[in-house]
Amino acid sequence: MTETELAEPLILPLDAHNERLIRNVHPSDWKNPVPDGRYNLVVIGAGTAGLVSASGASGLGAKVALVERHLAGGDCLNVGCVPSKGLLRAARAAREVREAARFGVRVRGPVEVDFPAVMERMRRIRADLSRHDSFHRFAALGADVYLGHARFVASDAVEVDGRRLEFARAVLATGARAIVLPVPGLAEAKPLTNETLFWLTDLPRRLVVIGAGPIGCEMAQAFRRFGSEVTIVSLDPRLLPREDPDASEVLRRRFEEEGIRLRLGAIVERVETRGEERIVAFQCEGCRDEVAADQILLGVGRAPNVEALDLERAGIEFDRSGVRVDDRLRTTNPRVYAAGDICSNYKFTHAADAMARTVLRNAFFFGRARASALAIPWCTYTDPEIAHIGLYEKDAQERGIEVDTYTLPFTDVDRALLDGEAEGFARVHLQKGKDRILGATIVASHAGEMIGEIALALTTGKGLSAIGNTIHPYPTQAEAMRKLADVRNRTRLTPRLRSLLERYFRWRR
Repeated sequence: MTETELAEPLILPLDAHNERLIRNVHPSDWKNPVPDGRYNLVVIGAGTAGLVSASGASGLGAKVALVERHLAGGDCLNVGCVPSKGLLRAARAAREVREAARFGVRVRGPVEVDFPAVMERMRRIRADLSRHDSFHRFAALGADVYLGHARFVASDAVEVDGRRLEFARAVLATGARAIVLPVPGLAEAKPLTNETLFWLTDLPRRLVVIGAGPIGCEMAQAFRRFGSEVTIVSLDPRLLPREDPDASEVLRRRFEEEGIRLRLGAIVERVETRGEERIVAFQCEGCRDEVAADQILLGVGRAPNVEALDLERAGIEFDRSGVRVDDRLRTTNPRVYAAGDICSNYKFTHAADAMARTVLRNAFFFGRARASALAIPWCTYTDPEIAHIGLYEKDAQERGIEVDTYTLPFTDVDRALLDGEAEGFARVHLQKGKDRILGATIVASHAGEMIGEIALALTTGKGLSAIGNTIHPYPTQAEAMRKLADVRNRTRLTPRLRSLLERYFRWRR
């Protein structure tokens, strides 16, 4: 590591919880082992993809080296899934108390959010979970764990802390980092990213979120519910632009109802720092405007960590989008594979996990598993959540595939009405005239819990009729999946078929 890297704090604040976290995922007294012969597998990066690769190979009896220069657990544990969902749960609790009167429950006085307590709870749970990703645990699993920066020195070797690690196979799993926009004055304003947002101990009175993607939308809603004045400024013309327009519209209505100000289709021109205040100047719909903030959060995407690895020395090709891999996740060096954010457009923990398992099959067991065959769902954990898997209708059209689309509003789901969560819909795309599922979108309070049923059907080749024939407990919101099959069945009852059935039943009298 450089002196600059060593001088930067790993994580803040340095309370008892974060100190416990660091002891697990970046122990200051860690002694690197001395390499003893060639490794079956060297894993570079101890995020999700790296940890799954290392634990899987070690469990099979391979000789494994695991290298991490920063925090084991990667984004998911330290600056992503775990801390963000801790905040989202607290924000949902605040919303539920404020809305309790809808259910006949009276709460006296204003609802107060103890933001330091919210953050302390998150840090405590994160520290509790960190033992699963700790240096000591993976050493106990049989891996040689190295703390330091890995650089390729040959097509079959890396160097860490002055030690040469030779390998038969290697996995690149160094992940990605937040993109910082080249906007004048932005760097001087010290914007937050997902990597520093969770260092906060005081609630910002005014928060400007730049970007309307998943990170920006999730945190904008959370901080609004905590009590911040929140403005989203985004170049995209709608929230979550990847999703269907009507899914984005459901979220837009909810955000505006909750008091989040939206400046969409805006170009950020500059940022000015005036004492403790940041002024974000932008152009929107042909007019210039500005908004003041105490903190700025950047949520405009991720960039792969490919620098300073000396990939060229190993014959590994890469560009701004990441390391180049084939469908079996091999890089241009056949000894080296890649998994996770460094080589995938699916920058999700569960995608990294699945890719790592694909790598192990292909690297050691002459497997022919294809990354393109993975059915990867995703979910944005706003309220309501928006989950998706497979093709959107526009994707199918671009590929020349005709589809039958069926949509069910949650106003048709009894449990959603009883829960006061009838906003949203479930939608599935089938290949036209067939029962083959091509994709699905769910917009609902628990969409992330429901999309797995569609993922199972896609993975196993089952159709929508299989879901329709599955008995779901009543009343649940997941019953929407069965009801989607009913929607399809009603469309199959054509006038001609109905006429034939009427004649049949007359004959059966």
